[in-house]
Amino acid sequence: MNIKSSEKLVGRDSEFFKVRACFQARRNVLLEGPVGVGKTHLALAVTSDLGLPVFRVDGDNRYSEQKLSGWFDPPTVIRKGFQAESFMPGPLVEAMKKGGILFINELNRLPEGVQNILLPAIDERVIIIPRLGEIRAVDGFLVIATQNPKEFVATSHLSEAILDRFELIVLCYQNEEEEVDIVTKKFRAQGFVQKTSEILPIAAVKLVRLTREHPRVRRGASVRAAVSIALIGNILVRDGMVLKDAFLAAALMALPTRIELERESDSDQTAGQEVEALLKEWVDTIMNELTSQQIDVKKKIILKR
Repeated sequence: MNIKSSEKLVGRDSEFFKVRACFQARRNVLLEGPVGVGKTHLALAVTSDLGLPVFRVDGDNRYSEQKLSGWFDPPTVIRKGFQAESFMPGPLVEAMKKGGILFINELNRLPEGVQNILLPAIDERVIIIPRLGEIRAVDGFLVIATQNPKEFVATSHLSEAILDRFELIVLCYQNEEEEVDIVTKKFRAQGFVQKTSEILPIAAVKLVRLTREHPRVRRGASVRAAVSIALIGNILVRDGMVLKDAFLAAALMALPTRIELERESDSDQTAGQEVEALLKEWVDTIMNELTSQQIDVKKKIILKR
């Protein structure tokens, strides 16, 4: 493809065009992938590119059916009764009336009853509000939703009826080059560009990718963790900390909440101590590797002279 996807994205050209094709075919989209792969970023990039109004819902197991569709305002009802002007539309009704996109972040965290309200809206493009009547969707109304894989904590099962109304696009982690590009752009956007810490985006990505590959890690971290490591580490370097120490300190802040280890049965260490020991080992390996690469590059430059 020689068409460029949204400038807001790094990579993801294939996924961008798939989502856009679904929208142009008037199909609803479900984006699936682990935490931090950019599902929300992709969804909003496509809607922005197409100039579509977006009405957002964030998945929560306490989210109610009434909050999604709308509710009658009690004080107004007392004064005027159950009329249209007493009704406070929720994001579903707003998207249907305005021909916009209902964006549901983490659909499989919504209670099953809330998911079921979507069926008539998606299928027949109509819902019935008690005491108000029928709401019909105007042209343009579509749903794009995201979900974490089923094995993630705090997710619920999506019914076959719901799944049958969506086209599925699965997102995996991006390659190393693209992840370094993502972190570097965030790094530079903060104005933290120093020769002593330009290595941090590369090192942070290598560390995060290692958490996804290591046999002792049950759940690895996303590029979001790499961004945190690079930004925090750079500030520590700026304030006088040695680069390697800053990298480790930032990693010890960013990763313990984002990774999960397979505990050793005979270990006398706490989970936190095991994570810290592994991070120290990984940081040593990565910094030694990157330092060696820098030395090799400098030698080649000298030889060329």
